[in-house]
Amino acid sequence: MERERTRNSAHLNIGVLTSGGDAPGMNAAIRAVTRGALNHGHKVFGIRRGYHGLWRGDIYEMNSRTVSEIIHKGGTFLMTARSKTFETPEGIQKAVSMCKVFELDAIVAIGGDGTFKGALELSRAGIPVIAIPATIDNDIGCTDYSIGYDTALNTAIEAIDKLRDTASSHERCSVVEVMGRHAGYIALNTGVTAGAEVILIPEVDFDFEKDIVHTLIEDRNAGKNHYIVVVAEGATSGLELAKRIESATGIETRATTLGYLQRGGSPTWRDRFMASTMGLSAVDCLEEKRFNRAICFKDGHLEDLDLEAALQIKKTIDDDYVAYLDRLTM
Repeated sequence: MERERTRNSAHLNIGVLTSGGDAPGMNAAIRAVTRGALNHGHKVFGIRRGYHGLWRGDIYEMNSRTVSEIIHKGGTFLMTARSKTFETPEGIQKAVSMCKVFELDAIVAIGGDGTFKGALELSRAGIPVIAIPATIDNDIGCTDYSIGYDTALNTAIEAIDKLRDTASSHERCSVVEVMGRHAGYIALNTGVTAGAEVILIPEVDFDFEKDIVHTLIEDRNAGKNHYIVVVAEGATSGLELAKRIESATGIETRATTLGYLQRGGSPTWRDRFMASTMGLSAVDCLEEKRFNRAICFKDGHLEDLDLEAALQIKKTIDDDYVAYLDRLTM
């Protein structure tokens, strides 16, 4: 069925980039921004390698075919990179100049906290921006959900389920280190749904003897013959923790660091859908001339917030919520 095309605003040249750590679903977001904008008669320009590519002029026009066959792929076909140059006033001005060279009217930036901060700097320099949250850590304060988070959880759960099989065969404890330098969302929610005996996150201090040794010894005395400990990288080193556990309990313990494995893989249904709707929401903001906004998922629906205000919002894992879930680790 032919879709009716509307024109609520003048023709725009829209640049789209992905920045910071890659997250499954970024391709789906790029696709949605591109096709949504083209549907309204705008032009879309892909910016390779994030802000680094922006100030270098690594920019090319895209069409609907450019973004075909990418929705199911992990990573980002536009690639991503961190840019020290862009973090300087000179780098910002180079990026602004390149926007003028390519006649870009607005930028859609897809990424995490650093990406949002870069977008804010561009907006302050006079370039209209829309920021879309995409980070597996799910630690952007203004949104309940970030693109890539669900896929990372499923990847971690699948890995832990496999480790549990071998741990039970060898009467072993498996310490699984997941990503989360400053936020424990992956560790907490993976640990709960994978049935871990112990979960360690940066937001909550732990007592090695009480919270780990006592728990594992008690489980062993109750007849358990395998154990899973999930630890966020920001809480402690999984490798060092495994050594301490084996020394203190006598239980054979092995450490597995999932690392960048969590960033890869085909995005789940949720990440594809959230990325697609967030991308369309970004286009809606541009259509309605609501610039310098952050796309957020709050209380079950999408909204857009002033970008500067959005960056002021912080979130953390509530102690009461941890205590509530702690009843499952026994």
